[in-house]
Amino acid sequence: MDIAALLSGGVDSSVVVHLLCEQGYKPTLFYIKIGMDGAEYMDCSAEEDIELSTAIARRYGLELEVVDLHREYWDNVAAYAIEKIRKGQTPNPDVMCNKLIKFGCFEQQVGKDFDLTATGHYATTLQLGEKTWLGTAKDPIKDQTDFLAQIDYLQVSKLLFPIGGLMKHEVREIALKAGLPSARRKDSQGICFLGKINYNDFVRRFLGEKEGAVIELETGKKIGTHRGYWFHTIGQRKGLGLGGGPWFVVKKDIQDNIIYVSHGYDADKQYGYEFRMKDFNFITSNPWKDSTGEEDVTFKIRHTPEFIKGRLIQDADGYRIISSEKLQGIAPGQFGVIYDAESRICFGSGEIR
Repeated sequence: MDIAALLSGGVDSSVVVHLLCEQGYKPTLFYIKIGMDGAEYMDCSAEEDIELSTAIARRYGLELEVVDLHREYWDNVAAYAIEKIRKGQTPNPDVMCNKLIKFGCFEQQVGKDFDLTATGHYATTLQLGEKTWLGTAKDPIKDQTDFLAQIDYLQVSKLLFPIGGLMKHEVREIALKAGLPSARRKDSQGICFLGKINYNDFVRRFLGEKEGAVIELETGKKIGTHRGYWFHTIGQRKGLGLGGGPWFVVKKDIQDNIIYVSHGYDADKQYGYEFRMKDFNFITSNPWKDSTGEEDVTFKIRHTPEFIKGRLIQDADGYRIISSEKLQGIAPGQFGVIYDAESRICFGSGEIR
C-alpha cells in the first residue's frame, strides 16, 4: 500500500512515521510549506520544521518532499480569514486549512497518487457497514475532529490517523523511547500561517485602525475606546484595556464600529441556549435524512475537550441547535460541530450565523 505521510516537524507526525515503519510500511514523506520566505504578512518559520522532518526521513531511509502551497494557502485560507474579520465575524483558519490545503490542494496535486494519506491529527476513522466515518480520538483534550469537520467523504475515506487511539503522553513516550529528534519539542500554538507575527499586527496590516466606542451593554454608558471592531471577537475577555474587570465582548455594531461589553457574562439574557448554522456539511452522509427532524446529539462551538448535549433540529431554514446548558461566546463565523449522542462520531459542521 502506497502511503503519503504529512510531516510538520512536531512530535505527533514524527511518531506517525515511526508507527508506520514499525508496521512494515515505507511511506513517502511530505512537508507542506505555507509561508513564503521574506513575506511581511506571513512568518511561518519553516526552516526548523523542515530540518526536523529531514532528520526523520533520514532516520527511516525515506524520501521527503517539500510541497510549496503558499499561494494556494493565501488565496484560500488567509484571504478567507481577513474577509471574515472584515465582516466582524470570527474565522477558523485551521478548519479551512484542513479542508482546502492539507486534504484539498495537496490531495489534488500529490495525494491522488497514493492509496492513503497519514497525518498526526488526533482523530480516528470508523468503518460502519460500507462507509467510513470520522471518529473522535482517545485523548479528549487533544481531539481535533472539530478542525476536520468540514472535510468530505472522499477526503475522510483516504485518511489514516495512526495516533488517534493514543493519549498525548503515550505519543511522547513512544518518541522518547525511539529517540526521535522531535521527542521533546513543544506543541505549536496559534494560527498556523502567522508564525511569530502578533495576531493584531497581522489584522492591522490589512484592515488598519479606526477608533470606536466601548459601551456597557446594560447601561449604554461609554466606558472606553477601541481601535477597530475587527480586533475583537464575541466572548473575548482579555486585551480590552478596561479597569474593574472582568469584562466580556458581548455584541458588535459593525456599521457604527461599536463594541458592547458586559461586566459579567449572563448567557441567559445575551444569547440563550440556541444557535443556527448555515451551509451544514455532512462528512460522510446525513444519518438523519429519514428522521422526524429532531435528534439528540452532542456538539462543540469552540476547541475544547468538553462535548455539550443538545438537540439538532432541521427546519425550512436549515439546522439549529438547542443546547442543554447555557452557552458563552457564540461567535458568528465559527463552526458548530455535531457528534452523535455518545460523542464517538463527528458527523459534520456548519458555520454559526
